[in-house]
Amino acid sequence: MVKQYLSYALGAFGHDAFYATLNTYFAIFVTSALFVGKGSAAEAGIVTTMVVVIRLIEIAFDPMIGGMVDNTDTKMGKFKPWLLAGAIVSSVGLILMFSSLFGLADSNSSMYFMLFGIVFVIMDIFYSFKDISFWSMLPALSVDTKVRNRFGTVGRFGSTLGSQGVIIVVTPLVIYFSQMFSGSHGSTQTRAGWLGFATVIGLVSLLGALATFFGTKETKNLIRENTERTRFRDVFKVIGENDQLMWLGFSYLLFALSYVVTNSLLIYYFRYVIGNAAAYSIIGIVTAFLGIISVPLFPIIVSKISRRGVYVGGICMMLVGYILFNFAGDSAIMMYIADAIFFFPYPMIFLAALMTITDSVEYGQWKNGTRNESVTLSVRPLIDKLAGAFSTGIVVIAAVHAGMTGNAKPSDITSHGMFIFHSFIFYMPMILLVVSALIYQFKVTLSEEKHAEIVKKLESKLENEKVEEEAAEKATTED
Repeated sequence: MVKQYLSYALGAFGHDAFYATLNTYFAIFVTSALFVGKGSAAEAGIVTTMVVVIRLIEIAFDPMIGGMVDNTDTKMGKFKPWLLAGAIVSSVGLILMFSSLFGLADSNSSMYFMLFGIVFVIMDIFYSFKDISFWSMLPALSVDTKVRNRFGTVGRFGSTLGSQGVIIVVTPLVIYFSQMFSGSHGSTQTRAGWLGFATVIGLVSLLGALATFFGTKETKNLIRENTERTRFRDVFKVIGENDQLMWLGFSYLLFALSYVVTNSLLIYYFRYVIGNAAAYSIIGIVTAFLGIISVPLFPIIVSKISRRGVYVGGICMMLVGYILFNFAGDSAIMMYIADAIFFFPYPMIFLAALMTITDSVEYGQWKNGTRNESVTLSVRPLIDKLAGAFSTGIVVIAAVHAGMTGNAKPSDITSHGMFIFHSFIFYMPMILLVVSALIYQFKVTLSEEKHAEIVKKLESKLENEKVEEEAAEKATTED
């Protein structure tokens, strides 16, 4: 079992390193290295608009991708073929995205936009297969809530180290590869530097997927055997009829959007408000350390105060962090303290949401009579993609309207630009968090106790049906 936990954690490490790179640093690459100079804001706007529009369109296909995974039946199981294929193609796609696409960004912008659109669509589709197959393995690894909590915990432990590790290495790696390939010195960040960084992350993502591919195993039991093929026309019906999944999804969307927007804009804060971009790397060290403490605490804390207490209480703690952010000014120390309070509950809130979504597989099976693992679990990646798409657009809008693009310096930012920036990085996310907590508190009723009751009812029902079928077959044989 230890091997499976470790393999799943390594897969999550690479997966979230990829996610953080795509959703946090691609917008920075576009605004700071890919397009610089006259017309750069307009070109960056076109690229990010394409990302947002394509992702919003493709999000509608995520439940269908979940249906395809649910309907997969191979010797390797449901999930592993898609996990491996998705890892290979998406890693190559990420590397291409952090490039000028063979110089087209400079020589022929129209061709660049067209080719970028093709690359991004292919990358995003295969990333969705990888994302959905990886996280929808959870209900297949065990139906026991405690075991699921362990898998979810080690998975989140790995993903926390992966996503926060990127914060630590992004600036050093970009500068290192900039110096290696472009001969530049100092803290210059070039296209070559960003390409080298993306290549490293792509390899990490692929190696993590291989660890999960070879190191995990699906369980077989009566509840999982009670699965029918999912018709594509029914995938949205499966989600829509699961009221607990819908309410949790809405709450989690607001939570994820607020976190991703603030997290994505922090590097701008250090560069344009504090005036020390290199100091941003300390954020990664702080959050990685806190993640090592926070994630293992989840099973202990959730056993004391329940998932609801973790989710709502954690959001209250994040709001305290936001209040401190607003008083940080140009103090890096205050930003570290505020971010520590802001980040500490985040992995546990994510786990509370993930475990509720996972338990909604049995809730939907009990309520509607069919089991849909990947379709149900596709909601969480769908929401993260939606939050990532919106945040990419929001980050560019905030940077452009605040004047934080190209070679701008902290002294170039006006008071009006600073107000716009604070509105996007702090004020709007705070409102989203409050609404998220209220929805979870009053609309999500799928507790750990209720899930345990549902599992018992399902097992009893399916065992009785099996006995009746065997009795009928025996009677038919005797006749």
